[in-house]
Amino acid sequence: MDRTSGQRRAVPHLYPPIDPFDQQMLNVGDGHHIYVEQCGRPDGVPVIVVHGGPGGGCSPAMRRYFDPEVYRIILFDQRGCGRSTPSACVEHNTTWHLVADMEVIRDRLEIDSWYTFGGSWGATLSLIYAQTHPEHVRGIVLRGVFLMTQPELDWFYGGGVGAFWPDLWDKFVGMVPEEERHDLISAYHKRLFGADSMVEAKFARAWTLWENALASMESNGFSGEVPAYFARMFARLENHYFINNGFLTEDTAILNNMDKLHGIDGFIVQGRYDMICPPQSAYRLHKAWSGSRLRMIPHAGHALSEPGITRELVRIMDDIAAHQ
Repeated sequence: MDRTSGQRRAVPHLYPPIDPFDQQMLNVGDGHHIYVEQCGRPDGVPVIVVHGGPGGGCSPAMRRYFDPEVYRIILFDQRGCGRSTPSACVEHNTTWHLVADMEVIRDRLEIDSWYTFGGSWGATLSLIYAQTHPEHVRGIVLRGVFLMTQPELDWFYGGGVGAFWPDLWDKFVGMVPEEERHDLISAYHKRLFGADSMVEAKFARAWTLWENALASMESNGFSGEVPAYFARMFARLENHYFINNGFLTEDTAILNNMDKLHGIDGFIVQGRYDMICPPQSAYRLHKAWSGSRLRMIPHAGHALSEPGITRELVRIMDDIAAHQ
């Protein structure tokens, strides 16, 4: 989950904008090329920023959580989104493809080990990557934890959060016939991957607006217009992952593999009033991970741009930098 594109109020705790010193498109096979950029200090402490969604893409604002005099900051657009090509493509696009792509990036950039920094779906992918390649992870910094479980999907697409936003829920549910409303992910899937491009565009916008409207504590239920290209990318990719349960099985579920994170430090920042990824997941993760520290932000929702979340993430990265 997560569309946190970086649009924000000015927050004084962020580092000043910084331009990349390297931008490239990496051929990762299967017809996919992924966008990768580096900024900050070329010989600095490496950290890879893992964006949300799936399908959200990275943004320049995501560079600003790190001291550029200390960190070598790597951002990338996952398969099918942002500047990666082909856009909105779901073929050869699974969690395990993305994990492999991160390894391609690490190998190509000749990095032995790095920190991972991700929120929402970016937290999911960061954890799965670390459980698959623990030897290459120095530490994990997470925000708005999403564990890619059925109860979390039921909360967001089965009516749980609708109890808090009944007006928006009615609009979201009202897009499909009553007999299909028991499974909204499947109902939207049928229309996001149908033959009618006008129907696809309509449902892509509805899917994207439903999530965007609930991201911030300051939300009044309206998140503004969404560019058609972004809505198509975001909705198709996210729906594709969710209808396939994140391509996870019982054997690969995050909480069933916590032993693989033994010895890896974890920092979890969670908005107390996160409507998209409720705090229960962050708490369960923290309890299962002996090397983790949980910071619950009292007046914050889901978005990366929430001031309290921003402050805590910058503080954590500064503290890590101070101990290098």
